[in-house]
Amino acid sequence: MTESHGSVSVDELRLAAELSGAADAVATPDVAEYALGLGDDALILAQQLGWWISRAPELEEDVALGNIALDLLGHARSLLHYAGTASGRSEDDLAYFRDESEFRSVWLVEQPNGDFAVTIVRQLLASVYFAHLYDRLRQSSDPTLAAIAEKSRREIEYHVDHATQWVLRLAGGTEESRRRTVTAVTDLWPYLDELFVDHPLIDRLDGIAVRPSTLYAATMAELTATLGEAGLEVPNGPIAAGGGRQGRHFPTLGPLLAEMQVLARAHPGASW
Repeated sequence: MTESHGSVSVDELRLAAELSGAADAVATPDVAEYALGLGDDALILAQQLGWWISRAPELEEDVALGNIALDLLGHARSLLHYAGTASGRSEDDLAYFRDESEFRSVWLVEQPNGDFAVTIVRQLLASVYFAHLYDRLRQSSDPTLAAIAEKSRREIEYHVDHATQWVLRLAGGTEESRRRTVTAVTDLWPYLDELFVDHPLIDRLDGIAVRPSTLYAATMAELTATLGEAGLEVPNGPIAAGGGRQGRHFPTLGPLLAEMQVLARAHPGASW
C-alpha cells in the first residue's frame, strides 16, 4: 500500500525566470516537435552526467560534470517549456509523464556512460554538434528558439573545451587511458550520423529550424581536427540505425527513464 506523500511546503522557488525566450510565446505544433527533440537530447544527457557526481576520477571533475549537467538541464527546461506551450503541458509533464516511445532523443545521448573515457568522448561528440547547432539556431526567425540558442551557445563553448582537454589528456596519458579512449571513439562514432538526418519536419520549418545535414561538414571538421591533435584516427565503420526522433530508442533509455521518473510518478502533484 502506497503511503500518501501529502503536500510538503518548505519554500517556493521561482524557476520561471530562468527560462529563455518570451514568457507568453506559444509554439506551433511543428515548432513544438522540433523543440521537443532538442530538449530531450539535453535532458537525457544531463541525466547521464548526473550519475558521475561522487564517482568521477577527481573531486574537481565531480563538480565540473555536475555543472555541465545543470547547464544541459537548463537548456532542456527552456526547450521543453516552449514545446509544452503547444499542448498546454508543463516542462515537468514532458519530462516525467511521457513513456519511452514519446521521447525524441537521438541514440548518441542514450549511449551508456561506460567508463570515464566513454563519457568524455560522448560529451565531445555531442558538445561539438550542439555548438554548431546553437550557433546557427541563433538566426532562427522564431524569437524564442533564437533566445534559447543564444544563451545555450555560450555555455556549450565551455563543454566543448572541457571535453577536448580531457580527450587530449586521456589519449596522451597512460597506455590504458589511451586504449580506452580509442575504444570509446570507435564505439560511439557510428551514432553520429543520426544527428545529421533531415526529417520531413525540417521541410516545414524553413527559416525557423536548422537543417541538420548542413551541420555535417563543420562538425566533422572540428571533430577530425581534435582527434588528429590527440593522435587518434577517425573511425570508418558501419553506421548505427538510429531512430530516436521517431520514438525508436536504444535499450538503455527505458531504465534511465524509470530512474528519472519514479519519484514524480509515485507522487504526482507533490510539491516541496
